[in-house]
Amino acid sequence: MNIKTFIKQHQDIVIALSIVSVLGIMILPIPTFMLDILLSFSISLSIIILITGVYIGKPLDFSVFPSILLLTTLFRLSLNIASTRLILLNGNEGTEAAGQVIKSFGSFVVGGNYAVGFILFLILVVINFVVITKGSGRIAEVAARFTLDAMPGKQMAIDADLNSGLIDEAEARRRRAIIAQEADFYGAMDGASKFVRGDAVAGLIITGINIIGGLLIGVIQKGISVGEAAKTYTILTIGDGLVSQIPALLISTAAGIVVSRAGTDSNLGKDITKQVIFNPKSLGTASGIMVVLGIIPGLPHIPFLMLSAASGMLAYLISTTSKPEKSQDEHIQPATQEPAIETFIEIEPLTLEIGYGLIPFVEGDKPSLLNKIKAMRRQLATELGFVVPSIHIKDNLQFRPHEYCFYIRGIEIARSEVMVDHYLAVASGAAEAIDGIPTKEQAFGLPAYWISSKDVEKAQTKGYTVVDPSTVIATHITELIKNHAWELLNRTEVQNLLENVSKNYPKIVDELIPSHLSLGGVQRVLQNLLKEKVPINDLVTILETLLDYSPSVKDIEVLTEFVRQALSRYITKQYTIDNSIYVMMLDPVFEKELSKAMEAGGAISPDVVNKLARSIENALKEDRFKGIQPIILCSAHVRRFLRKITERYFPSIVILSNAELSQSVKLYTTGVLKYED
Repeated sequence: MNIKTFIKQHQDIVIALSIVSVLGIMILPIPTFMLDILLSFSISLSIIILITGVYIGKPLDFSVFPSILLLTTLFRLSLNIASTRLILLNGNEGTEAAGQVIKSFGSFVVGGNYAVGFILFLILVVINFVVITKGSGRIAEVAARFTLDAMPGKQMAIDADLNSGLIDEAEARRRRAIIAQEADFYGAMDGASKFVRGDAVAGLIITGINIIGGLLIGVIQKGISVGEAAKTYTILTIGDGLVSQIPALLISTAAGIVVSRAGTDSNLGKDITKQVIFNPKSLGTASGIMVVLGIIPGLPHIPFLMLSAASGMLAYLISTTSKPEKSQDEHIQPATQEPAIETFIEIEPLTLEIGYGLIPFVEGDKPSLLNKIKAMRRQLATELGFVVPSIHIKDNLQFRPHEYCFYIRGIEIARSEVMVDHYLAVASGAAEAIDGIPTKEQAFGLPAYWISSKDVEKAQTKGYTVVDPSTVIATHITELIKNHAWELLNRTEVQNLLENVSKNYPKIVDELIPSHLSLGGVQRVLQNLLKEKVPINDLVTILETLLDYSPSVKDIEVLTEFVRQALSRYITKQYTIDNSIYVMMLDPVFEKELSKAMEAGGAISPDVVNKLARSIENALKEDRFKGIQPIILCSAHVRRFLRKITERYFPSIVILSNAELSQSVKLYTTGVLKYED
């Protein structure tokens, strides 16, 4: 069994025995060698606590600190009692009466001069009591009050994110727990700071008692001279005071560091390096000021000039450091935060990787892309009928600075690039050319130009739609998600949708599932609808239609066609312009050939497929769709078969049947896809 396992198995017993041992030190006399060990342990423990406070990322990483503060204060006071007992009982034996540690601090550290030692002791008490403890206590007090004041707003923000689908219930519970822990932590720190303040006062009182009591005991009981008693007992008392105040000062400093770490997730060293050392402007300015100080008559020239040269050189070296290296340094993960192995095999449903030049779009005070993606998810939930998964955004230093790539379940779907310091002007119709860098709009492939900010107004007056780079990326991602929405609808999400319907229409769901259709069958129908961009908002109509036909029809494709016909108003609305819809008709010969193929089990002649493809290509080249959404109208019998043929080569073309058109719209034919030999 290793030491780590042993401590984990017996940690409660170890802590309980430690507290009891502290009480034992107060009551029972201990030998000098044991006191030396305990005083050394006190100093070492305070150093460990201070270093831990430096390395934590945020205050809650050291949430046990208030309890540690209480226990260490109690431990130091028990050592004060033990050392006082030895000093008063054995002080007449000389400066070794209370052990080597107290002797060293009383003799070597202050040079045997008890006046100097007493002054140093008072200075440490003032620093600890007046400066550090009071300051950290005030920080904890204010932080506790502000944390409590901010709790309702934070809770509302969590509820809003949960309701909009940005987070799940588990994440919401985790965030609420963190808010409660923050309030408890700062409240506990506010009270715990009083322990340190009381410890400093107790140190002063104990020092006075030791000096006065030592003089009386030494002169009256032990029979030594007043001068010898004053020297011996004072040196021992000052040594005892220093050896207790130094750990107290270190732990008070740790308390100040911990409570002042609010608002950051990185450790103190990284923050100081980033904000102070990696700031060439401040270093350069300080270097210039030190040069001025170095040439003032009467001041030492060499120290100021040396420091000026060092600051100036550091400022120069940092200012010449390339941005990619800086970005890489800022995103290095601490070795102590190694993720679990299981995380490496998990695949995020949606991932957006960006180059380092796009990081400001998702971080900082105004993460424009992040805000647009949040709004986009709400919009997609309304348009599609279900909440798409959250998008995992991360930087990739292998990318070009302004490049981004979108993945669905770890597979690259699209990759593109934007110009951060430009705007994208997209041509609307036959707009005249403008000055800019020609390109293609990412989402729809429309002709566009990258223009500078000064040309935005000019482009808008010429009929161009002008958008910023973050909007370009968000629009691109929106269209990609719409095109692949059916892949994101898993069984868990379908189950959630059905549970929502069950709250108001329990009979529909209970009758349909699993008696006539399985959960997987409902999922496949919904996926078929989304694959052709039919929204599934009206889930009640969809389920009622399935309930009507599923007892006699088990083919999912046929059931999907019945559902599409039931959703005819929604389908027609998507493609209606001024209450009119424009379509290309399918030649009856094509319909006849498709019907034959369906009767033959789906085997269609390659010659027929080639002729159909050529006819569609010619219609697209001749712009017979009049520059609007290409729609082919056919009979309901062959619609799904025609869609399977065209979806690979012409995915943007919509295939509608006569049964899917609402009777309230006007139908206009822009041409016929002819069967030509």
